[in-house]
Amino acid sequence: MTQAVNIHSAKTHLSRLLERVRLGEEVILAKAGKPIARLVPLAETAVQRLPGSAQGAVAIGADFDEPLPVRVARKAGR
Repeated sequence: MTQAVNIHSAKTHLSRLLERVRLGEEVILAKAGKPIARLVPLAETAVQRLPGSAQGAVAIGADFDEPLPVRVARKAGR
């Protein structure tokens, strides 16, 4: 359930609002009755990356750091 709360009330009851957001509720902050911001729960933390998990999936040519061919360099304005 989404609830609109004015800024003064939000400052007064921030801890309560954050607890509701933590539980999955969305809170709209309003100024003079006009919505200006949304409090929403943060997305779950991404799964920790495993270094080397793409090993063998990418091939880098032996000449990857060689200068560009002249015809390509000219098109690139070099």
